[in-house]
Amino acid sequence: MMKPRAFVLFTTLTLTVLASGLAQALGPGAGPDVAASMDAYLAAAHRIQRFSGSVLVARGGAIVLRKSYGQANYELNVPNTPKTKFRLGSVTKQFTSMAIFELEESGKLKVTDTVKTFFPDYPAGDKITLHHLLTHTAGIPNLTEFPDYLKTMALPSPVLQTVARFKDLPLEFTPGEKFSYSNSGYILLGAVIEKVTGAPYEAYVRDHIFKPLGMEDSGYDHAEIILKDRAAGYEFNGDALANAAYIDMSVPHAAGALYSTVDDLYKWDRALYTGKLISHADLARMFTPFKSGYACGWMTGALAGHKNIRHSGGVNGFTCDISRFPDDDACVIVLNNFSTGYTQEISDALAKILFGETVEPPKEKTAVPVPAAVLDAYQGQYKLEGAPVVFSITHEGDGLFVQLPNQPKVRLLAESETKFFLKSVGFEVTFVRDAAGKVTHFVLLQGKRETKAVKVG
Repeated sequence: MMKPRAFVLFTTLTLTVLASGLAQALGPGAGPDVAASMDAYLAAAHRIQRFSGSVLVARGGAIVLRKSYGQANYELNVPNTPKTKFRLGSVTKQFTSMAIFELEESGKLKVTDTVKTFFPDYPAGDKITLHHLLTHTAGIPNLTEFPDYLKTMALPSPVLQTVARFKDLPLEFTPGEKFSYSNSGYILLGAVIEKVTGAPYEAYVRDHIFKPLGMEDSGYDHAEIILKDRAAGYEFNGDALANAAYIDMSVPHAAGALYSTVDDLYKWDRALYTGKLISHADLARMFTPFKSGYACGWMTGALAGHKNIRHSGGVNGFTCDISRFPDDDACVIVLNNFSTGYTQEISDALAKILFGETVEPPKEKTAVPVPAAVLDAYQGQYKLEGAPVVFSITHEGDGLFVQLPNQPKVRLLAESETKFFLKSVGFEVTFVRDAAGKVTHFVLLQGKRETKAVKVG
């Protein structure tokens, strides 16, 4: 589940550093010095980028770093620990994908089946396959980008009721034609799982994935249930920490409703090297990319010259990343109970350190003054490409402010006359002018993702 908003200290030490033979056993970049370098990076990320969460880094079946930062509950001063449970957002999708492949192996469906096989009245259901849904190539509009999403996300919504919100909408493209990330597709996969098994999605994942792997601290999140060691989720209102907006977890369903811990996700990582859940042949199919490097619930690519299979997640008050390096038998797991955009950046930095690279820790940015005339030129309305999101940029006093509909104004700090940032989250804006000097758009950078926002007024 992707984070619905464009915006979004205590250290509990649980550090495991292996003995002197670790570097030789695991190769370059795996000894105590590497763990210390990771810790130094994370301490800076905690202090400057306000990272709050738990981290586990492993290689060769051995844990290199297992540590927590910040607090699970800032009102009650409860520190994060490796046992803290975090919402996973879109990392849920890899478990949904596994469930589909398990059901195929048990003969209850085929990945090549169409949606019509399960829901005969679904418009265009004869054109959309389960593989299209798994790979975000179905063309179904993304629920979390609907104009009313922020108003409806707090309302309980059984999965078929949620599916009804998008089933009659026109497809955005011919299924299989291209990649376009859609939480709707995975919600529909959850409905398929429930139709085929006759059981709730959460029960299937619990009984067929979590229990067999001993993932006792993982499950489907319900706000009303007393859940020991559950982290509260936070976001920033300007520079001030605030409780994240409420979301009823029936809405994200199979696209983003699960929770877990770093220890349980490491059990998951280990299982993906075995045939315990599905065959090695089907694991290979699950990890095979289709369009834009996306496989079935996983993004594939390379990092620091190493094959990388990963997925990030974001849901109100939480961001996370699980990054696997199968050729190196290595993984990096980062869980965060702040809606900051730095989680993937932190994950990448830890992986690079693991592989022997020198990575500079985050440094505090310094705001600089910008002439009023320059700030005046940036005022206006900017529409985000590919999403119904409009930013309002205003010049007030000596500062530049950004605002989304129904959200407070937040001050942008100037790093230069063209580049601005939010201090509390991974959010950077670079304004661009045409040859005549007119401001045409800005480039929004969140984490590692760049998006263009065109000036429309």
